[in-house]
Amino acid sequence: MGRLLHLSDLHFGKERGGLIAPLLALAQDLRPDLVVISGDLTQRALAGQWRAAQAFVAQLPQPVLSVPGNHDVPLYNPLARLIRPFAGYRRAMGAELEPMLDCGDLLVIGVNTTDPMAWQRGVLRGRSLRRVADRLARARPGQLRVVALHHPLTTPPQTGKSPMRGAERGARALARAGADVILSGHLHIWAAAPFALHEGARSMLCVQAGTSLSSRVRGEDNDLNVIDFDRGLVTVTRWHTVGSDLGFVPGSVTRFQQDDPDGGWLASGPP
Repeated sequence: MGRLLHLSDLHFGKERGGLIAPLLALAQDLRPDLVVISGDLTQRALAGQWRAAQAFVAQLPQPVLSVPGNHDVPLYNPLARLIRPFAGYRRAMGAELEPMLDCGDLLVIGVNTTDPMAWQRGVLRGRSLRRVADRLARARPGQLRVVALHHPLTTPPQTGKSPMRGAERGARALARAGADVILSGHLHIWAAAPFALHEGARSMLCVQAGTSLSSRVRGEDNDLNVIDFDRGLVTVTRWHTVGSDLGFVPGSVTRFQQDDPDGGWLASGPP
């Protein structure tokens, strides 16, 4: 039993400043066991943007697990992108680019899918997949096994964004290793649904946040996810803004269950 708060694509430097206080207040009220931020904490990885992101994260309920996004490496400094692409991220968020947290019934493993040499397109590296599989193999019985990454495993063509390199191989490996929930962002589109590569394959629950703070909403509301879990049942509640209002309200509530670990996750009935 537990609760996870999922934020993504904060984009400090292009944030809606009036949303910061309401989001922090909501986060405290929700009392999550863990907060996950799935990348793009900044807009251009500038020093002032990192200071703002660091101050924001420090006010969230702890612990917080984050992974880098493609906006978190320098765009306008090619030498830094080549030699020390994650220096700003590490100074603000900690040295570990692929952190792990074990919180009782919840195991979360971060994966860095950012490719410093490709401005937008992500990559799912073999060494990251091997590390995730090794850790998932040692998960305790009953733990909800969550993998957090910036780039999603599937990218709809209408988004205009390139699919992540290694996504299909990665999805196969993560499903085989026993991942339950995949958290991602990047597209600024909300989604929560079971995902399997083909009929009969084990399905994982893919949960995507849009953008929790950015002004670049692309026709969507700012949003975040609250994920509650208990004995093979996961409930995802989307909290979102409405128009220009500076606050978050509860929206869609979807439930998923796993009766057979070999089959994976299925949509459940209404809450």
